[in-house]
Amino acid sequence: MIVALYLQGIPVKAEMMLTLFHTETHAPKTIERATPGILPGLLLATLIAAGAFALRALPGVHALSPLILAILLGMAFHNVIGTPASAKAGVKFSLKRVLRAGIVLLGLQLTLSQVVAVGGMGVLVIVVTLVSTFAFTVWLGRMLKVDARVTELIAAGTSICGASAVIATNTVTRARDEDVAYAVACVTVFGSLSMMLYPVLGGLMDLGPHAFGLWAGASIHEVAQVVAAAYQRGTEAGEFGTIAKLTRVMMLAPMVLGLGVLAARRVKASGGEASRTAPPLPWFVFGFIAMVAVASLGVVPHAVLQPVSTATQFLLAIALAAMGLETDVRKLAAEGFRPALVGAGGWIFITLVSLVLIRLTTG
Repeated sequence: MIVALYLQGIPVKAEMMLTLFHTETHAPKTIERATPGILPGLLLATLIAAGAFALRALPGVHALSPLILAILLGMAFHNVIGTPASAKAGVKFSLKRVLRAGIVLLGLQLTLSQVVAVGGMGVLVIVVTLVSTFAFTVWLGRMLKVDARVTELIAAGTSICGASAVIATNTVTRARDEDVAYAVACVTVFGSLSMMLYPVLGGLMDLGPHAFGLWAGASIHEVAQVVAAAYQRGTEAGEFGTIAKLTRVMMLAPMVLGLGVLAARRVKASGGEASRTAPPLPWFVFGFIAMVAVASLGVVPHAVLQPVSTATQFLLAIALAAMGLETDVRKLAAEGFRPALVGAGGWIFITLVSLVLIRLTTG
């Protein structure tokens, strides 16, 4: 700066030199101080996730997943108090890095022996139900003129594993946070309805423990909801329902990879500036698959699995708390009722199709 002034013929006094020197040498430090790190936002999301886990201890709240509570608390904080600007970097870190770490660790809860326990016919019921539900929900969203990204999130949450599938799918669909929150709300509401209705319907239809457990595991949205519903029909139904559900969760990896390929094709087909954007490739899914392989080998001590399971849920809760911290309720309300109709349609479809398939295969 001093040299430039001199070349332009502007006289430079000593006081001016000191001022310019002081400004130039201290500006980077000022910028550094103005740019917060990830710690404030990460700490805020972590505290909200901890609050979600603590809230589950209250009577009547235990049936709700901590993931659902985390996003609700995050949304309440953002819309009532406001997310501080200093927390933005940590919130984004939680939405990316912490989320992917949680999904990778989720693989340690699944083993190939669980698939064997479900049996060939049971796995067939789960796969056909999952694929047909996803396809039907996407078709319904198109018919109702709902945004394709919102529809895919609702379809993934309905057909696979609720909120976990929604946030995993969003790594390739890249929808807005309000879209993700809407999809999570849909799968939560309709999964909760299944949790309350299935035990009653199972008794009226006289479904045996094996058939009822398979029905719950193949069609209810969240793992916690499956456990709550299936165990109401006895221990055998509860255990088989949990295994069937975890087998369904294992389909998360191929589903996200498939959606990643479709997203890459859409980017390529769009041409222009979008074609030069790196297509989404969910590398963390391969980590998920690797963890499934490790768990299947039986090298992880059983005493370690429960703490890892809790840690996994906590990491996912942090990610959803961060999502809530970026979700504006006014934008959420602007989505309207059509996405909810898509969620309702997918819920009815998966309930009926899975039941019909179970009736046909179990006699």
